[in-house]
Amino acid sequence: MKVLKFGGTSVGYASRMKDVARLINDGQEKIVVLSAMSGTTNTLVEIADYLHKRNIHAASETINALQQKYRTHVDELYDTDACREQAWEIITGVFDQIRSLAKDMFTLYEEKIILAQGEIISTNMFNIYLHEQGINSVLLPALDFVRTDKDAEPDMDYIKENLRRVMAEHGKADIYVTQGYICRNIYNEIDNLQRGGSDYTASLVGAAIGAEEVQIWTDIDGLHNNDPRVVEHTFPVRRLNFDEAAELAYFGAKILHPTCVQPAKSANIPVRLLNTMEPDAPGTLISNDTERGKIKAVAVKDDITAIKIKSSRMLLAYGFLRKIFEIFESYHTSIDVVCTSEVSVSMSVDNTKNLDEIVSDLKKYGNVEVDTNLCTVCVVGDMNYDNVGFEARIVDAMRNIPVRMISYGGSRYNMTFLIKAEDKVRALQSLNEKLFNIA
Repeated sequence: MKVLKFGGTSVGYASRMKDVARLINDGQEKIVVLSAMSGTTNTLVEIADYLHKRNIHAASETINALQQKYRTHVDELYDTDACREQAWEIITGVFDQIRSLAKDMFTLYEEKIILAQGEIISTNMFNIYLHEQGINSVLLPALDFVRTDKDAEPDMDYIKENLRRVMAEHGKADIYVTQGYICRNIYNEIDNLQRGGSDYTASLVGAAIGAEEVQIWTDIDGLHNNDPRVVEHTFPVRRLNFDEAAELAYFGAKILHPTCVQPAKSANIPVRLLNTMEPDAPGTLISNDTERGKIKAVAVKDDITAIKIKSSRMLLAYGFLRKIFEIFESYHTSIDVVCTSEVSVSMSVDNTKNLDEIVSDLKKYGNVEVDTNLCTVCVVGDMNYDNVGFEARIVDAMRNIPVRMISYGGSRYNMTFLIKAEDKVRALQSLNEKLFNIA
């Protein structure tokens, strides 16, 4: 059995939902994970924000506008009045529930209930449409089997046990439909997976059932070798190792969240990135296999800040780095790249929310310098140290770019450069030309 996930753009309109229904109706048993229709989650966030601010009038107007938008979707999606009425009854119930939350004290608990409604609407609409087309489908509520533990991490044992239970209770079907993103927490409250959203759900479901393959369907033909927004002549990478994909995702490749494929990786289940608009395109296959000695792609991460601490107390000292890292930990700020010498350490961060406090605490241990308006450029591939020559090719491509930091060796899959944001486009273009022979 395969698990197929479709994002918000793939089910963003009635016509797109119909395209997805045709695509999945191939006679093979599968589980389909859906996001909310595009734009819905952002609007629900806006509604929740109004309610937090006790602006009931603005919230009500936004709720009404979104419900009217779904009235149009319903009219366009179904051919029969019976299905329109069935879908509209469910949608009306959802919006009535949202309105009911505006009457009392509004907390994070109510906000998460509201944010879950986009996926609940889209999956109900889609399942009703499948029935209208004569397809044997079953809706599996994600809230019945996806749960997080006390650390807000997915509880795999619970998911595996309860997914199989829910599937058995609903009986045999050709297509099982479920929601991405949403779950329950350890207190049985409605919550969400946050990182990776629906992609994460698909990976968890795939691992839970031992799927043949997990497919992530978006509006892009796989993961490209470079940023197509600023570089010409990019191309989809056809094969990636899980670790290569994670590096690219972490360092800026927006098509995939770095944590969402971990359950599939652990279960040795391949993940394929495919394009809903071009379903025959091969996309990108991510697996535990590695293509030896091959540079695969380049990713960039914007809005990076570098912090340098220089202190003679570092020389031959132990415990110094621990003290430095504990400061970042105390402010819940993760570090991207680290470079050290005998008397200094430089690191980059993408979260500057508590930068002033961090710098103030770091000054207890040495002189502190801060550089802003930077970006990290990450080159990814099989970079095992015995693959001679790849370092020279990469550095040669960067020879005309001023480099603030270089990181290599922490992973066998990447070499990372910290550069000025103004040099980003030149760096990406040069890497594209030198590493992939594209002018």
